[in-house]
Amino acid sequence: MGGADGGKGVIYTLADVSKHNTHEDCWLVIDGKVYDVTKFLDDHPGGDDVLLSSTGKDATEDFEDVGHSTSARSMMDEYLVGHIDTATIPTKVKYTPPKQPHYNHDKTTDFVIRILQFLLPVVILGLAVGVRYYTKSD
Repeated sequence: MGGADGGKGVIYTLADVSKHNTHEDCWLVIDGKVYDVTKFLDDHPGGDDVLLSSTGKDATEDFEDVGHSTSARSMMDEYLVGHIDTATIPTKVKYTPPKQPHYNHDKTTDFVIRILQFLLPVVILGLAVGVRYYTKSD
């Protein structure tokens, strides 16, 4: 990892980092920096699968979502191998929902439905009672 700075001044592309995606050779991009976490895979509290699933992309969001402690963050320095060329990381496109036609909810329809839901059973009950009364009185 060349140089007197231990390779920390080296700039990698995402394509370079993406090649390091196995248990024997695992690199991550977090916050613009490249980390070789191969030696840490077996010690990672979340398991090695978590780290391996974050290879080949900017893992900053994954890292931040977990809420790592300050001690975990300070450990990262020993795994630093360089920086990422941010131009090689695809930008995330914000989701914009498709335009929907304006929905004009008619309150009258709701009112009529509620009235019918009440009145229809009352009318049916009234008819049933009336028919029964009419047939008994003959």
